[in-house]
Amino acid sequence: MRFVFKTTYDADINLFKHKTQMGYYFALFAAVLALPLYFVWTGNPYLLGEITAVLIFAIVGMGLMLLTGQTGLASLGHAAFMALGCYSNILLLNAGVPWLIAFPLAGLIAGVVGTVIALPVLRLHGVYLALATLALSIIAGDIIVLLEAYTGGVSGIAVPDISIFGYEINKYANPYAFYYVVLAVVFIIALLYRNLLRAPTGRSFSAIRDSEISAQAMGINPTRTKAKSFFLSCVAAGLAGSLFGHSATYITHETFDLVMSITLLLMIVIGGLGFIHGAFLGAVVVGLIPVLIANGRSLLATTFGININIPGLESAMFAAILMGFILFEPMGLYGRWLKVRTYFELFPFYRKDMFRRQKSYLKTERVQ
Repeated sequence: MRFVFKTTYDADINLFKHKTQMGYYFALFAAVLALPLYFVWTGNPYLLGEITAVLIFAIVGMGLMLLTGQTGLASLGHAAFMALGCYSNILLLNAGVPWLIAFPLAGLIAGVVGTVIALPVLRLHGVYLALATLALSIIAGDIIVLLEAYTGGVSGIAVPDISIFGYEINKYANPYAFYYVVLAVVFIIALLYRNLLRAPTGRSFSAIRDSEISAQAMGINPTRTKAKSFFLSCVAAGLAGSLFGHSATYITHETFDLVMSITLLLMIVIGGLGFIHGAFLGAVVVGLIPVLIANGRSLLATTFGININIPGLESAMFAAILMGFILFEPMGLYGRWLKVRTYFELFPFYRKDMFRRQKSYLKTERVQ
């Protein structure tokens, strides 16, 4: 068991708790940098494409985690902001804007427009806020169809390739370069996310989540703080939507539908609300379930001659997994890992009820 003795006030806001933890993360980063070498050696980049999709989901997962996990604002409309970022990126690229400018600009457009749309509903709480964002996700598809002159409507629109200083990057033509582009975006957003949590802004997000009335008493403006959280979350969703479009190479009004919005929320719940690790763990689950279903079908068909073609099987598996986590592990995958780690650190002094959820005695929201 490792004890961390804090001798300065900076120890509470350090990026890493100790040098060993820093070594773990550097080793992980080195591993993901060298991962394409394995697929170059095997000559089969298919699985690398699935890993790239997981990283794209992790980007939007970090944005939604900031909004829901850190600020306590549930959103069922983040697929609409992904669509906004994706279509903005396409229009800018078709207008001749370089990708290095169009890509971040698409994220900013998604953040600004998303915040303007969300400002009227940010005063809502709980399920009412979720329903308002749900309505936004439902009408997003209709808006895309109505703007057929810009979005292609029902027919869809092709996504231009990434061009960086004349070097063309396409998921299918050079998947390794596309992987490194996505990895660079993931690294930058994760670093910004982690630093934001150590800043006063990130602490104000947590204060709003825990008790809005208490946060107001400390001088925090709830509406402004929620708007900041929504803006940053929409920026991440817009960037992820842009990369998702480059990954799909062709999108329609059904690409970013209501099912994707619900899947994104399930992703962070399964991964673990309030933890940046939960965004990545949830993305792994969301990204690998379709692969496991496809491989399972192929295995049953080739080995036993059983063909399973059940409509909605993927959605049913997501629902079953979500219910299982809500009933047996509300803290998600990362919460389970914390319990396992704590068990071995405190063994044999670990107590079974150590992580039992306690009653909340802070009920200041009742005055609203």
